[in-house]
Amino acid sequence: MKMDDFLARVLDGKEFLLFDGAMGTMLQSGGLKPGELPDLLCLTNPELVTSVHAAYVEAGSQIVTTNTFGANRLKLEGKADVADVFAAAVKCARDAGARYVAADMGPTGELMDPYGDLEFEEAYEIYAEQARAAEAAGADIIIVETMADVTEAEAAVRAAVDNTQLPVFATMTFGEHGRTLMGTAPAEAAEELESYGASAIGANCSQGPIEIAPIIDEMLKATDKPVIVQANAGMPTLIDGVTGYSIDVDEYVEAVQKIIDAGASIVGGCCGTNPDFIRGLAQLVAEKTPAR
Repeated sequence: MKMDDFLARVLDGKEFLLFDGAMGTMLQSGGLKPGELPDLLCLTNPELVTSVHAAYVEAGSQIVTTNTFGANRLKLEGKADVADVFAAAVKCARDAGARYVAADMGPTGELMDPYGDLEFEEAYEIYAEQARAAEAAGADIIIVETMADVTEAEAAVRAAVDNTQLPVFATMTFGEHGRTLMGTAPAEAAEELESYGASAIGANCSQGPIEIAPIIDEMLKATDKPVIVQANAGMPTLIDGVTGYSIDVDEYVEAVQKIIDAGASIVGGCCGTNPDFIRGLAQLVAEKTPAR
């Protein structure tokens, strides 16, 4: 689709944009087996994937994220074609009635040189293949998310910017020390992502919204682009073999309130969040405009 007025205002930082929450958490509750590649469900069980999107749309999500976090040629291992997975994934999102569809591109699963064997040029081509597939499938934006290495984020963002006409959002993930796995500080990451051509910048996953707040503060000071926050529902805990998360909806919304008061304008959830969390965020941003 061509960018409409509302999305243009979002990219100008003049409107809130509400994302969805966790996909994996919801698919697991729907029967995803341990070790099963979630992305393939777009082909083998599209009804399940669409039902997850529909639950988020009903909760208030204005944009939903395709079930393509690992849909790159390395992780798919020849089990499906990248273009076919993205086409099916975008259809699942559209069938759920989503206003906007964000095509998801996560890490390749390989370490970049010099920490591993993946060269920048190969990473770029992997992401370019995904980006072209996303645009051909009819996605509205591309979101590069959960990046721990700013060099891999560069390969993904540049590939999407170079090979499509779509706006590109990009989020990094940070550890307890407030830096990425490779040691990049939030302000530096924000500046780098902006220089690569990202239209919106932020952090996802990482930790809970309380822990992620100072990271977002640093990013807000380093960029004029809209800033994204999609935190986990607190820290994960393993009880009787089942992963749970440490904070409830009310605590999550209260913490995100402070983050949007500081200036973040694109909000959603990550691991452990569900439609109830998004419903709370929808009430939080209803009929409001961003602080910045």
